[in-house]
Amino acid sequence: MNSQSTSTAMPNTLHLVDWLDWLLAMHHAEIDLGIERVQVVAQKLGLLPYPMPVITVAGTNGKGSSVAMLAAIYEAAGYQVGVYSSPHIIRFNERIRLQGRLATDVEIVEAFKTIESLRDGIKLTYFEYATLAALWLFFQSKLDLVILEVGLGGRLDAVNLLDADIALITAIGLDHEDWLGSDLNQIALEKAGIMRSGHPCICSDPEVPNSLVKYALANQVPLNQFKKDFWIEINDQAWSFLTAETNQLSSYENLPPSALLGDFQYQNAAGVVAVISSLQPSLPVTQSAIASGLQQTEHPGRLQEMLIEQQTWWLDVAHNPQAANALAHFLKTQPQPMVAVFSALADKDIQPMIRALLPYINTWYIADLLEPRSASLQHLTDSLQQAGVLAQNIVKCATIKEAVLTAKQVAPVPVLAWGSFLTVSQTLATLNNG
Repeated sequence: MNSQSTSTAMPNTLHLVDWLDWLLAMHHAEIDLGIERVQVVAQKLGLLPYPMPVITVAGTNGKGSSVAMLAAIYEAAGYQVGVYSSPHIIRFNERIRLQGRLATDVEIVEAFKTIESLRDGIKLTYFEYATLAALWLFFQSKLDLVILEVGLGGRLDAVNLLDADIALITAIGLDHEDWLGSDLNQIALEKAGIMRSGHPCICSDPEVPNSLVKYALANQVPLNQFKKDFWIEINDQAWSFLTAETNQLSSYENLPPSALLGDFQYQNAAGVVAVISSLQPSLPVTQSAIASGLQQTEHPGRLQEMLIEQQTWWLDVAHNPQAANALAHFLKTQPQPMVAVFSALADKDIQPMIRALLPYINTWYIADLLEPRSASLQHLTDSLQQAGVLAQNIVKCATIKEAVLTAKQVAPVPVLAWGSFLTVSQTLATLNNG
């Protein structure tokens, strides 16, 4: 693999959009796994070893919500926190949070300029630039804690250039099979790559593949597993985080539910509280701060509810079968069927996603996302019909904007926009612009 980038000169501009366009043009590959290149540039930036505590979060589903909960709780406890997550919904700045706010365009451009001045021709992807920019900004801000969300896999993801003080691995399922394979044990090994010997790992998946457990044992990683080392009890108004008396984690009773909707968020919250409990000696957090953070957690695009001109809209980025099944479980609780604004990427396992939601959707408004890797209108149509949707219940649209505007005409019937981060992003852009 050629480690050198193209010779395109860096932008002579302070506008973030110009830098982002340049990054996309300079390295056309959206994904180029491996940490060797980004690690070299991180060393040039003086980021290694990293001087502040790091929590790294990997998983197929639930990692974004878990990151949001962790950040909200530590911020409620008074800590200065840096958060790196992806992808963004509307603005690139959403990927980098400093002390409870989004990084500004000026800050991100300054980070990009610094990276470019030291890169010395080493090829970096868009995601790798973003990762280094976040780490550099966190370093400059001298924070108390950094929380990093893995983009893809774990072992070869750019965020894994840092040694995590604690790893959190959320639900493990099939996704990105072209890169990670279709075997859950192999996928779990990729996630396990964020572990470090002697440093704890929390796994909030109640059905942990054996490969992850064996990896932890072989690499002397203290592993705490949901429903084995910790568990939860739920009632109507509160929930409790419980552990065995011999476990090093602390128990917490009468915690409020997370502000994020969906029963699956209890599983994510359990992993989050386990992380916080494990880090209590170095980063103490009171139970009141845990409660406050859970209630204040925000995470757009995850069962997000909006009321638009008396019509209820639900937005969810569910983009694989596991996430679609979780979404279907929530839809069971809703009083009436919905219509869907739906699109997905071509490399996703689309038919099982659709089948999970068939009982809850009357009409499907579909469109090509018009982005790299997007499923074509024909691909979407074929997938819907093969999954059992009747042709008369499929409305083909040229764009997501057209699909959204058409779905608005069936008010007051509620609408679910789902299937991809891009579906939610384009839907929000349309709704926010009237």
